Amino acid sequence: MKVAIASDHGGFELKQKLLQHYQNATFEFVDLGTDSTVSVDYPDFAEKLCQAILNKQADFGVLICGTGIGISIAANRHKGIRAALLYSLETAKLARQHNNANVAVFGGRTMTFAEVVERLDAFLSTEFEAGRHSRRIEKLDVYGGC
Repeated sequence: MKVAIASDHGGFELKQKLLQHYQNATFEFVDLGTDSTVSVDYPDFAEKLCQAILNKQADFGVLICGTGIGISIAANRHKGIRAALLYSLETAKLARQHNNANVAVFGGRTMTFAEVVERLDAFLSTEFEAGRHSRRIEKLDVYGGC
């Protein structure tokens, strides 16, 4: 499994910690930047990550900005992307089970490293339940208009 990861300057330090923490994981991270804490625009990095997923260069994605809000808004403008801001362990599981989310989003300034690792582990190990949820997921792309 390949997991694309990208951040703006507000999420850079958390991204680096995650790359270090998961260096021996059973999945491979594909780092799409940014490469420092110098100010950048979060939509540019959301775009890179979304294109990697949509072009099947990655199976899942992780996006990080200061709060997670801006970068999740940018990602969700792409048809086929379901980015979820994982603010709890329960939402990490439900984002996969009910929403078939393919991008986990975190706030580099609003979440601890331990919280993010717990939520990312849950996100990546939880399966989509399908069933009644599939109909709803299909409507997202129909109504999305992007």
